[in-house]
Amino acid sequence: MGMTDPIADMLTRIRNANKGRFRTVRVPVSQMNINLAKVLKKSGYISNYDKIKDEKGKQVLEIILKYSDKKTSVITNIKRVSKPGRRVYVSADNIPKVLNGLGIAILSTSKGVVTDAEARELNVGGEVLCMIW
Repeated sequence: MGMTDPIADMLTRIRNANKGRFRTVRVPVSQMNINLAKVLKKSGYISNYDKIKDEKGKQVLEIILKYSDKKTSVITNIKRVSKPGRRVYVSADNIPKVLNGLGIAILSTSKGVVTDAEARELNVGGEVLCMIW
């Protein structure tokens, strides 16, 4: 049986790896996961990501986490907003600000997966995937 919410799975793996102070975390490869990793890297929440093959020869996405010093993680919290049971869509006028601009909201729009600031700039709304601060 397949996974019901692969985005929540990826965010939970990142959250758990941050709490355990792991250097890397591996998540299943999908176009959405790659796009999310791209936005996280561009926003400075992760160091890097790469598609690699695991021990079984299956492709996985390896995400290298970022820490401000040896102890504190750059990511304080990750919250999934839109879920399979309850999708959350916003118009360009109603894009949420996370902690008055200290965090980011990641949206899936017609222009691709973008941050809340980019969506305001492009004047597009979409599905609010998650919030990170």
